[in-house]
Amino acid sequence: MTFGKGCHLHLIDGSAFIFRAYHALPPLTRKSDGLPIGAVAGFCNMIFKYIEDNKGPDAPTHAAVIFDYSSKTFRNDIYPLYKAHRPELPEDLRPQFPLTRDATRAFNLKSIEIEDFEADDIIATLACQARDAGGRCTIISSDKDLMQLVGHGVEMLDAMKNKRIGVDEVIEKFGVRPDRVVDVQALAGDSVDNVPGAPGIGIKTAALLINEYGDLETLLARAGEIKQPKRREALVDNAELIRISKRLVQLDGDMALDFSLDDLEVKEPEPEALLKFLNEMEFRTLTKRVSEMTGVAPPPAPEGAPVAKSATAIATAAPVAAPFRPEEYECVGDAKALAVWIDRIYEVGYVAVDTETTSLDEMQAELVGISLCVTAGQACYIPLIHKDSAADDLFGGSDLAAGQMKTADALAMLKPVLEDPSILKIGQNMKYDAKIFARVGVDVAPIDDTMLLSYALHAGLHNHGMDALSERYLDHTPIPIKSLLGGGKSAITFDRVPVGDAVRYAAEDADITLRLWELFKPRLHQARVTTVYETMERPLVPVLAEMEMAGIQVDRDTLSRMSNAFAQKMAGLEAEIHELAGQPFNVGSPKQLGEILFDKMGIEGGKTGKTGAYATGADVLEDLATEHELPARVLDWRQLSKLKSTYTDALQDHINTETGRVHTSYMIAGANTGRLASSDPNLQNIPIRSEEGRRIREAFVAPTGKTLVSLDYSQIELRILAHVADIPALKQAFKDGHDIHAMTASEMFDVPLDQMTPDIRRKAKAINFGVIYGISGFGLARNLRIPRAEAQGFIDRYFERFPGIRAYMDATTEFAKANGYVLTLFGRKIHTPEINAKGPTAGFAKRAAINAPIQGTAADVIRRAMIRMPKAIADIPAKMLLQVHDELLFEVEDAAVDDLIRVAKDVMENASMPAVKLDVALTVEAGRGGNWAEAH
Repeated sequence: MTFGKGCHLHLIDGSAFIFRAYHALPPLTRKSDGLPIGAVAGFCNMIFKYIEDNKGPDAPTHAAVIFDYSSKTFRNDIYPLYKAHRPELPEDLRPQFPLTRDATRAFNLKSIEIEDFEADDIIATLACQARDAGGRCTIISSDKDLMQLVGHGVEMLDAMKNKRIGVDEVIEKFGVRPDRVVDVQALAGDSVDNVPGAPGIGIKTAALLINEYGDLETLLARAGEIKQPKRREALVDNAELIRISKRLVQLDGDMALDFSLDDLEVKEPEPEALLKFLNEMEFRTLTKRVSEMTGVAPPPAPEGAPVAKSATAIATAAPVAAPFRPEEYECVGDAKALAVWIDRIYEVGYVAVDTETTSLDEMQAELVGISLCVTAGQACYIPLIHKDSAADDLFGGSDLAAGQMKTADALAMLKPVLEDPSILKIGQNMKYDAKIFARVGVDVAPIDDTMLLSYALHAGLHNHGMDALSERYLDHTPIPIKSLLGGGKSAITFDRVPVGDAVRYAAEDADITLRLWELFKPRLHQARVTTVYETMERPLVPVLAEMEMAGIQVDRDTLSRMSNAFAQKMAGLEAEIHELAGQPFNVGSPKQLGEILFDKMGIEGGKTGKTGAYATGADVLEDLATEHELPARVLDWRQLSKLKSTYTDALQDHINTETGRVHTSYMIAGANTGRLASSDPNLQNIPIRSEEGRRIREAFVAPTGKTLVSLDYSQIELRILAHVADIPALKQAFKDGHDIHAMTASEMFDVPLDQMTPDIRRKAKAINFGVIYGISGFGLARNLRIPRAEAQGFIDRYFERFPGIRAYMDATTEFAKANGYVLTLFGRKIHTPEINAKGPTAGFAKRAAINAPIQGTAADVIRRAMIRMPKAIADIPAKMLLQVHDELLFEVEDAAVDDLIRVAKDVMENASMPAVKLDVALTVEAGRGGNWAEAH
């Protein structure tokens, strides 16, 4: 086909695909020879998805995958320092580059790379050729450097976000049209590629200047007219560097190519060639998918290489597991059959165990059945209360199906095994199963948890759910629960699932769990995270299970009164808002609110989204609230609405009818840094800054004769920052017991402590905590409601006064870039897969990497305290009920309050010892009261 009008060219940024694939997956190697293939595996999956997503009427007629030939190009001749700061390629990535080219050709796509030129230049040339020929071009990339090509038939597609990038999106990012993007980039420079630009001029300033003067050369010619001295000097003194910068960022759209657009015509993959390549790479899942799709059988798998596994797992010489054969799983329906399994458990000394229940609420769920596995591929399910589907529907199918053991009989046989200290019980999210067993009188111990093994090994790389782990590490897709239970209003509970189906599903769970354990457990030592798992992950499971089962008493009447009060206050705010608007409207409708603010009231700054409606998120309203009363009142209304719906109303539904308490559930592996997350209900996000938010805690009460005690670490993250960044002034302030925020304000603003004002202290506090989280000038400006320049000035001054912080940030970032992870003081490994990414994710990844060692160390400290607490307070009539960030909440008999505070405070303040001796002592503040608000 001759390329011309009606043709559509797709140009895939292959190098971007490779790096995204490499950082998204853990290290993988080919089983047969240990060749690294993680990036190739991810790349193949991305190309496969691209092909599947681009079928139909708008499918491309022509396509190619474009790669960088090497890191050195003609731009290094223009400016030798171009890309000089780029980190060295990881050693395990180098051998994968040629394999990605082979993969491209295997998918029957054109693979293009040219010496001395970047992939972007090739893309620019082909895009211009397509445009000149009257066709369309879509560039599959999110690289900002390619945005100069957009327009007149050329657009971009961010495949990861499925977001199209046209002229409007380019203007939104750069503040200028695509044909002036290079002028803006030349002025702003690029620290990632080491493009110098003009010192002190960023994207927004550059856009203002280009829009005012028209183009870069005109601007440089008239630079002497600019009123601002710094801008004028930056342009005059660096004119030649700026021109060089433009040559660096300007793409070469007129390369001489030894092929034409006609050579890029799309062709279907040839199944035999593709399957041969995938089979040689040992990508079993993708081989199977392609085979099923094309109807062509794959060639025999290479001997001894059924599936690619992680490099560290291969190094431990883990045995090749048996294939999954659900039809061979056993249904255990009587004592004789169960006795055989119990004997096998005692023979090996461990068992993977899983429970099936009627609900995800451990405090109300009924135990439906138990699955066991002691050898990969051999597992059983013990059904207990499955209903007979043939029973009369009029009675709800209430009769039990045949061939099941009585729950009491099965538990009587299993209890000695599950409680035997010599038998290891292995589970996935074992806390859930431990609570289910605890409610029927079985105390499961000792345990291993594959979810937590994965968390210790892979935090930051992916989630740790069983299905995801199975697909990623076992190359096996488990039976989906929805296929058994259905969905929506017609969904059934597990006791209604036919026993035969339940056996295949439940036994598979135990089988997968055992295989994951065999894979992960030996890797702890290699990854140097054994101590993390053994001291801060595994021991936490029984502690949290006990806390969750204890729950906390909540006064329903107090919640109800608050809910009514919030409703009345919301009604008053609505009336006030309507008066300010000059008409009634639905305050809860973002669309109507946008029309009132930007159409009727004519407030400037309104931006519309794809639907045409104005954006009215909290960030927009917070900016407007500094100058207009109506958005400020809407923010107040929204806060009350959220408090009412999320807490005062919803918490009433979470009160357990049997215990009269609320039983939250803690996710141990939810946050990458080790912080616990609370759900169903979430008790960690109850606001404490507003008076209404603080009042909600009044509903959490102590029973008669008992008191709630709150123990809260004082500024633990700032203390850890002072230690890790080695900041003498902060260390000394903590040692002297000074008000740390006042001290910071005094240091920064040269204000004596005895002349400190609340406003200056407030700003210092915002900066203290903001810096830990890598806050930007924009973010601090919003928090303090001050001009951005002033906020950035505060941050700059902060780094000048405390240079150790900047040194810590730089060192941490460099470590993350070199290693792909950061460490807490206790050795917790937090992976940073996006740390070398470009674009919007780069800033977030850097901030996360800087914050993770601090927040993670704080999380480790409180975990260590919680693990030690039950033994420490065993002789005190008290229970640990809640953990909320840096706070632990206890319920204690009135007479023992002082004893509890003394003992628990000592545990918390010394929790880092003996593993880590902090330069700054940890201090804990204690409070007591009849309700949580009084105690905190």
